[in-house]
Amino acid sequence: MKGALTLEGLEFLCRHGCLPQEKENDNLFVVNFSGTYDMTAAASSDTLSDAIDCALIYRIVAREMGIPANLLEHLCARIYDAIAGAFPELESFSVEVCKRNPPVDGSVGWSKVKMSR
Repeated sequence: MKGALTLEGLEFLCRHGCLPQEKENDNLFVVNFSGTYDMTAAASSDTLSDAIDCALIYRIVAREMGIPANLLEHLCARIYDAIAGAFPELESFSVEVCKRNPPVDGSVGWSKVKMSR
């Protein structure tokens, strides 16, 4: 029984970016995760050890968000690789990192990077 697990809207105030003001001031970042895996064991056992642990995914994301990065691509890849290492049972998944008010010459609500397997 294959299924999808999604965690949306993991919010962090961080200092990611290349520009000096991005390194000095907190900005809002949102991370979204979605993955598919065989849920047969978890569905029948009702036991966390048979499921993907949402709390562990959150801790992985929080740890990586706490390490400054210049580029969203680098940050997203670090999160992606850490989740892939922790959960080899994921058949496919994606990680999206969203940055509020990126420093551009105009009005932009979000810049986003998404990686998937």
